[in-house]
Amino acid sequence: MTYTRLPARSLDQNAGLVRPACILPERVGLENPALDVMTDFRRLTAFIATPGDTIKQAEERMIRRKVRLLFVMDTLDRVAGLITSTDIQGEKPLKIVQSRGIRRDEVLVADIMTPVDRLEAVDFDDIAHARVGHVLETLKARGRQHALVIEHTEGRQMVRGLLSLSQLCKQLGVTVETTEVADTFLEIEQQLAHV
Repeated sequence: MTYTRLPARSLDQNAGLVRPACILPERVGLENPALDVMTDFRRLTAFIATPGDTIKQAEERMIRRKVRLLFVMDTLDRVAGLITSTDIQGEKPLKIVQSRGIRRDEVLVADIMTPVDRLEAVDFDDIAHARVGHVLETLKARGRQHALVIEHTEGRQMVRGLLSLSQLCKQLGVTVETTEVADTFLEIEQQLAHV
């Protein structure tokens, strides 16, 4: 077979860069497919930290990437835990500073992250067949702001996506305080009726 050269052209000064995008619907209802509220890491890059990063480095990364959660990865590229902006801005760093007699800028991600053995996940196959209402009920029942979505690839658990209560509420068009989640679907439905 003979190969010919592909045509080349100059790059325009206004050229952008295609980046993975997970475009979720702006508005959803409780009956929408659950996948409409899942951040899919096959379509959007998950942002990470390492256990040895300082919390200042992690916070700067969150601000730069416009996210509120980082996956903490170990040296073998395994999920070691999660760190959220609430972890960084809450009481955890202060407790570490007081107990160890160190400065806040010396507190590490490993000191305040939620370790992998305390994380729960939902199976992707279950999400693929669920509705937004199921996601809301799952987050509410667990009292969590986030839930991981896993799939099994080549005999290994892989984090496929993320469900976020703040993202879900934004898409539903309701406000739920981060410290207090509505107790029943009736409360959610009442909020939805006022939108």
